[in-house]
Amino acid sequence: MTKNPFRVVALPTSLAETARRNAAAGARDHRTTTVESAQTAPCRHCLTWANPGERVILFPFQSISSARPYGESGPVFIHADGCEQYSAPNEFPAAFRSGRALRAYNEDDEIVAAQLAGDAPEELASEMFEIPEVQFLHVRSACHGCYTFKLERA
Repeated sequence: MTKNPFRVVALPTSLAETARRNAAAGARDHRTTTVESAQTAPCRHCLTWANPGERVILFPFQSISSARPYGESGPVFIHADGCEQYSAPNEFPAAFRSGRALRAYNEDDEIVAAQLAGDAPEELASEMFEIPEVQFLHVRSACHGCYTFKLERA
């Protein structure tokens, strides 16, 4: 088996804990809600789908600094009641093998390539990392465009 040239990076536990504290304190931009339908709330910390009936927190996450031309903030979910951070950095998360787009960025946080991932996201990620100026990738929802997780060079 070929080693992937990337490492999966989920949202840090410290960020998830801060979001939970902000939601508990009533922050206006942190909303706690109960999941009603399957595959509608991907947790960016454990990199699984929240199940119907589970509580999640919806809050803004800045995936690229606002000090950059491609700077953006967008909505992300985490489990409200806590979860373990994704712990298989060398494996593309099974829950997100389909319905994803990959965006490749250079050291200035500028997009240098983007493509729908199809059924072989590892292959596309490997191809994108062959582009010399690519520093990292964002894995995003193909339909909503929302940030899911980051891939860094291994």
